[in-house]
Amino acid sequence: MRIKLVVAISVLGVAVSVMPISAHHTVEKQYDVSNTIKIRGVVTRTEWRNPHSLVFVDARNNDGTVSSWEMELPAPNALTKENLAKDFVKQGDSVTVDLWRAKDGSNLAHALTMTTADGRIMNFPRTWPSTPK
Repeated sequence: MRIKLVVAISVLGVAVSVMPISAHHTVEKQYDVSNTIKIRGVVTRTEWRNPHSLVFVDARNNDGTVSSWEMELPAPNALTKENLAKDFVKQGDSVTVDLWRAKDGSNLAHALTMTTADGRIMNFPRTWPSTPK
């Protein structure tokens, strides 16, 4: 009986430790990396969290309607290593973003480059850090 309990606990431990790895997506599987889109809009919210920081942007479409975008950025640790602070963009900031849209057509995106109204350009390469420090 004791051996069965040890085996059951071990199997459960392995299963729980593997779940976060299998739950994480690869960029190529989730986003259309063959098509870069440019949007211009206003930051509505930011989230500094793992596994990805998020920036939410409302962008005006050609027909006058507004589309709300959720953009994944690298993790806070990677952003910090690139000298970006938690407030590198704030609610109300105007931004232009080059991105890869989700393959399912939703407004979820992988941000590649973000440019602020004052001309700051932030590059978010697929693999961070882009160069060893």
